Amino acid sequence: MMCFAREIIVPTSSNTPRNPSEQHRRLKNIFPGALGALDGTLVNAVMPVDEQTRYRGRGKCECYQNVIEICDFDMIFTFVWAGWEGVAHDSKVLKEVAINPTSGFPFPPPDKYYLCDVAYTNTRGFMAPYRNTRYWLADFRRNRALTKEERFNHAHAQLRNIIERAYGVLKMRSPILKRMAPYLFPVQRDIVIACVAVHNFIKKYDIQDDLFMNFEQNTMVTPNLGGGGSEGQNIQGIEWGSEAVKYMTTLRDQIANQLLSNGSC
Repeated sequence: MMCFAREIIVPTSSNTPRNPSEQHRRLKNIFPGALGALDGTLVNAVMPVDEQTRYRGRGKCECYQNVIEICDFDMIFTFVWAGWEGVAHDSKVLKEVAINPTSGFPFPPPDKYYLCDVAYTNTRGFMAPYRNTRYWLADFRRNRALTKEERFNHAHAQLRNIIERAYGVLKMRSPILKRMAPYLFPVQRDIVIACVAVHNFIKKYDIQDDLFMNFEQNTMVTPNLGGGGSEGQNIQGIEWGSEAVKYMTTLRDQIANQLLSNGSC
């Protein structure tokens, strides 16, 4: 199964879905450099008593493993790394995975980036929303975006929502991710990867599937999970320091100013 997973969970060669909607075309025009979305999710885990503290999710009683994934705009996962402790912060997981030479993390080209939420640093290759500004889609249901930062965050959230919908399909199809069986932990980790591989197989080969149809047609309202920033450092040639942050901050401001001048979102 792991050989199959390595063959079917691979970086995409295109950042445009096969059957884009009009809304997606509009959003991709706003973010032409976006390759997909990156985020972490918690998957239920069964751990020995002496390891449970590290695997308890933030503010949760049960144990979880933190899984980081990237998906393209067809809801196909292009990267997955499972097994981190539930208490681990998303930005720390990303750094450690990026440092790990065996992870095969698909760094984007210099002019491309992944859409991330506020748990990650807004730096070259990873575009995050403005902090201390409305972001989650539910925040805009009653009051439309007004400032340039709000307009940017709303558009960003709409396009990045693709990974929330992909997670929705994945977890509804694979209930074991919500209530894991008491296997040895390496097996639990492999189960996550196997579920992602099945998800990709169904989507890549256009198998008729009600779950994909439902989540493609409906916009999920994503919860505000919070999160903090990360320190600058050099990872495999990509410097997460002041110059890289300045580059992405400038690009983000350019997009925000364009949205404000155009009256979009």
